[in-house]
Amino acid sequence: MAKKILIIDDEERIREVVRACLQDLAGWLALTAHSCAEGLSQAKAEQPDAILLDVSMPGLSGLELLKTIQSDPSTQKIPVILLTAKSSPSDRAHFAQLGVAGTIYKPFNPLDLVRQVAQVLGWA
Repeated sequence: MAKKILIIDDEERIREVVRACLQDLAGWLALTAHSCAEGLSQAKAEQPDAILLDVSMPGLSGLELLKTIQSDPSTQKIPVILLTAKSSPSDRAHFAQLGVAGTIYKPFNPLDLVRQVAQVLGWA
């Protein structure tokens, strides 16, 4: 059975590039959400194998959604990979303390994305 990954990002272009890479190159089922609220709803309903979560989103931030995912018994076991352009040493140190599976920094190489996700999640 194909892996199911939920992509939560407010930028349509990013969502579509990531979705296409994961589906076309890895054969995984990629679900998308454009907001934290939609993402949380889908995470609960779909129980994906992993979540790719944008850090900087309008309204509820990705980091606030991460706390909700981690504290909700129905979603807390889903591994989360952060997608972010924030890559300063202090940002990297902060992300390392959040209990996420890993972090992928924007801009990323679309052709390398599947390998990065598989490596972070131990699917390689």
